[in-house]
Amino acid sequence: MRSKSARSSENLLEELQAALSHGTVARRVETLRRVTDLFVGNAVDYSDDHIRIFDDVFQCLIEQIEISAKALLADRLAPIAAAPPKIIRTLALDEVIEVSGPVLSKSERLDETTLIEIARTRGQAHLKAISLRRVLSEALTDVLVTRGNEDVVQSAVSNPGARLSEGSLTDLVSRAERDDDLATCIGLRLDLPRHHYLKLVAKASSSVRKKLEAAHPELADEVSSVVQEVAQRVRAAAMTKDTETARALVKSLHADGRLNEFQVTTFAEQGKFDETNAGLAALAGLAVETAETMMIESRTEGVMILAKVAGMSWPSVRAIIAMREKLSGGSQTDMLTLRDAYEALRSSTAQQVLRFHRMQQGTTPAA
Repeated sequence: MRSKSARSSENLLEELQAALSHGTVARRVETLRRVTDLFVGNAVDYSDDHIRIFDDVFQCLIEQIEISAKALLADRLAPIAAAPPKIIRTLALDEVIEVSGPVLSKSERLDETTLIEIARTRGQAHLKAISLRRVLSEALTDVLVTRGNEDVVQSAVSNPGARLSEGSLTDLVSRAERDDDLATCIGLRLDLPRHHYLKLVAKASSSVRKKLEAAHPELADEVSSVVQEVAQRVRAAAMTKDTETARALVKSLHADGRLNEFQVTTFAEQGKFDETNAGLAALAGLAVETAETMMIESRTEGVMILAKVAGMSWPSVRAIIAMREKLSGGSQTDMLTLRDAYEALRSSTAQQVLRFHRMQQGTTPAA
């Protein structure tokens, strides 16, 4: 005796043939609904061959039907991991966001190539839907950051499943100087590398100071001290295990008399920001936090001041500047001009500038 589901399937196939051959649009829509019910209700049990058959049926039924019916189909198929891949791609490529949106934001059936194709060619609504996906690769996030408007970019950055490349992070941190909302989104990411985080905090604190001072000019001095205190607390909270390990290593080398210019230069050539910063601070005889503040400034003068006080030669300074440029993704500077400026810089002048910087930061020389 045949099962009820088997008889239902046979009846549905007969209805499908009738709908495709001479059925009205309304009949096609009703048949689509019933086929969708059949698939959704038993999706986990279907073989690959069954799924391919459903794929062909869906492709036939969505021709010449209203947008609302397509949108409903997309909404029902999007959460299903085993959804027919061809119909999913067709729905994702639809120019109407009500149809493509559910699939773009939820479907695990969409391949990376299709997603990137859509991200590169469709409008902001499609980009926003993609930005909501559970997982976003670096390549896909790069396109969203490059092409997306403010809403899309903030959505992608706020997505914990989005992976951000070094290039995108550099671009975003630079944009955040002019966008407090974006700065907040970036700063809240748990995977933000420390050198980007410190640069972001430095720029954001300056922005906050300007806004507060403009609103309350009579409290300018108080606001300035409060902002500095907040920045210091944020920096301390951002301390990672790797940073602690790096500083401990440099402290041990310094205590044993093994820390020298060559070692700091080696750290810089290896791209080790924390070790380079701590080593430079130790050789210059100042707090590592002060050196860190000067190291992450957008201009190179801070690095040259520290290096001159530490008595370092130009090749070492060049290695440190090159490391900063590589980590920040900034444009390359004219090394010849910087070399002339460094060689012309007097040690006594560097000491005076450093004392002034310490006074502004309210710090004291390192023990």
